[in-house]
Amino acid sequence: MMKRAHLRQFLALVETGNFTRAAERLAISQPSLSAAIAELERLAGTPLFLRERRQVRLTEAGARLVTHARSIEREFRAAEAAFADVPAPLSPLRLGVLPSLATPMLSATMRRLSGSQPVVLSEGTDAELRRKLGEGQIDAAITLLRPEDADRPSQALLDEGYRLFLPEGHPLASAAQLDARDVATETMIARRSCEILGETSRWFTQRGVRPPFFLRSANDDRCIEMVRAGMGVTTAPQSLLRDGVIAVPLADYDFRRTIGLVAARDRPDLVEKGAVLAEACRAGFGR
Repeated sequence: MMKRAHLRQFLALVETGNFTRAAERLAISQPSLSAAIAELERLAGTPLFLRERRQVRLTEAGARLVTHARSIEREFRAAEAAFADVPAPLSPLRLGVLPSLATPMLSATMRRLSGSQPVVLSEGTDAELRRKLGEGQIDAAITLLRPEDADRPSQALLDEGYRLFLPEGHPLASAAQLDARDVATETMIARRSCEILGETSRWFTQRGVRPPFFLRSANDDRCIEMVRAGMGVTTAPQSLLRDGVIAVPLADYDFRRTIGLVAARDRPDLVEKGAVLAEACRAGFGR
């Protein structure tokens, strides 16, 4: 079934003459726009554009559709204008979050947001969240902060290192620092949500440490609870520490991560000073 979104994407491509510029106008990725136009052509049963190296031109069928598409879009806008004086329901804030964020910090942020507007959380890896930001599927994300984020609406929330987590009472828990060889005989718990899982595996392998594993899980809460239960040890960001677990530095294990609030390019208001979301995140993450 043909939808309004199809017609808006079609008109954006007609008016810009270029997939890249049309995607930028619509704030979606170029592959998403290409897929949408292909779907529209499938629904129409005929090509609508002649694709050339740097631009596109309408086919005869596409030219016929332009008049109808513009008329339909005008009618949609007229219908929307008829309700312009009616207060619209507050749209939910679509917020992406890393699975490896400390749950207490995230819940503290949500408590401070409660009542300001509806919020919908979406979990994903850093790559998944950034794709959703680019395609307009989420408004902002609490994710890894990268150097290139200096050019987009963002703010740092937390900078932390990684430690070896052991249960209280473990013979190594009182050490000021441990060497890789100290844990060579320990049973490990692998946090599959860890952003540096590959680097950690290489770090231990390069030092000749190939431990047995009790658990491999993407559920951080479960992993840390299994550490507390004495079922193994794991490496994790300092913010995941909880009662009953001790965090000890590993020599030469110098990995760090910076967590930040990154907004879509068209939503700089979300990270401005005094913005509800920005202030809630700062308070929740202890800034």
